[in-house]
Amino acid sequence: MQRYASKAVLVTGAAGGLGSAMCRRFASEGAHVAAMDIDAARLETTCTQLRELGFDVRPFELDVTDAEAFERQVARVVDEFGQIDVAVNNAGMGGDMTPLAEYPVAMWNRVMTVNVSSVFHGMRAQIPHMLKQGHGAIVNIASIMGCVAMPSIAPYVASKHAVVGLTKGAALDYGRAGLRINAVGPSFVRTGFTAASLPDDSTWDSLADRHALTGTATPDDIAAAVAYLGSDDARFVTGSLYLVDGGYTAT
Repeated sequence: MQRYASKAVLVTGAAGGLGSAMCRRFASEGAHVAAMDIDAARLETTCTQLRELGFDVRPFELDVTDAEAFERQVARVVDEFGQIDVAVNNAGMGGDMTPLAEYPVAMWNRVMTVNVSSVFHGMRAQIPHMLKQGHGAIVNIASIMGCVAMPSIAPYVASKHAVVGLTKGAALDYGRAGLRINAVGPSFVRTGFTAASLPDDSTWDSLADRHALTGTATPDDIAAAVAYLGSDDARFVTGSLYLVDGGYTAT
């Protein structure tokens, strides 16, 4: 299925487990992919691996917390590919696992900057180019913590609720202009990102038991949902939080 033939897709956080899976999924459906990440070495490795499979995936080093750099790199993508059909704002971080009253102020600021401000910077840079085209789709990566919560991660929960709010507000601002803006809410996905804070198998077994379906999500599960929302198959979907949670939030 080549839903993205001749289309250009931008993905931030592209060197991580979720981001690389998204790049691979879009590229496998024919997209030209602009892969963005702050880690230049890992990004180059990711792009090289995908190019060896015959995919057009190009690296763009980016610190998503730098608004001016975001604008410059988005403009570079347009120069190289001619347009941006889909943008995925995926970069994010977890932060400390600490009760709220003990949470370090510096870490709060960092979580909000990486998880929320980066999405604002991204959409602010991406939307003007999409408006000129008269079309475009943006997918922001939130979390199941954008609609529920867990103890000891209140700032992370707040940041993902904020991503959902930004998504809904922007969708209302630009729907009549032909832009669709949605968020994906992944459940627990075992990647290098999450393994650092949840390293033991017993924790993952416990989390798996909280889902209606067996096990936990994979990066490919999340990439499939993102690819759907970016495609014409989702032409009448905007302002939504699309949960990929195996029934976690239904329990």
